[in-house]
Amino acid sequence: MMALWIPILAVVIGFVVANFFKTSEGLLQLLISFSGALLLGLTILKFLPHVFEHPNEWTPAWILLGILIQLFLEFFSKGIEHGHYHSEGQGSGFPFLLFISLCLHALFEGYPIEDDSALLIGVVIHKIPVALILASFMMNSGFSRWKQFIFLGIFALMTPLGALLRLEIGFIAQAAQIIEPLVVGIFLHISTTILFESSSNHSFDLRKMSAILLGLVLAFLLY
Repeated sequence: MMALWIPILAVVIGFVVANFFKTSEGLLQLLISFSGALLLGLTILKFLPHVFEHPNEWTPAWILLGILIQLFLEFFSKGIEHGHYHSEGQGSGFPFLLFISLCLHALFEGYPIEDDSALLIGVVIHKIPVALILASFMMNSGFSRWKQFIFLGIFALMTPLGALLRLEIGFIAQAAQIIEPLVVGIFLHISTTILFESSSNHSFDLRKMSAILLGLVLAFLLY
């Protein structure tokens, strides 16, 4: 049960790094590439086979719907989930639609982590660069640290909340044959987008390829 709260640590790390350390764009992209490869590997090796252990005729359709849901969320989040958010053209006010879409994404990704420690690790590593980018955006937009703390705190609670809703609310747990394929689709979209958009010119250099290979190797070891 305590493990469900580990994703909060990922957000804390992102907040601390954004506010107290300098992070190069290159290093951030390597972390994003690594996390995307890890998430893709775990989804294909573990999560997807689990979903198809007891499939029904709608399982593939739910996966496709999950991909569409993530596409819809990214319309508002501007791609923070895969590290491609840019703040140009934003006003000084807080982008609440962006924040809500990120929270919904985090809520979905918390649904399967109670059943699988490997997926928990993948989600935690995925959340670190997302939290770092969100904290950096708020810092560059002039938000005080206490405001960052409040919004990031809400964001941090979404993933454990997704897991707790499954544990505590019966009809949500019983909807696993619907929600789990949706999350598979979300993970597939996020991870493949990270890999194919890991650089501005859509090309792979040796460092990024190494980060991707390390992520896939770690996924295989966790498998």
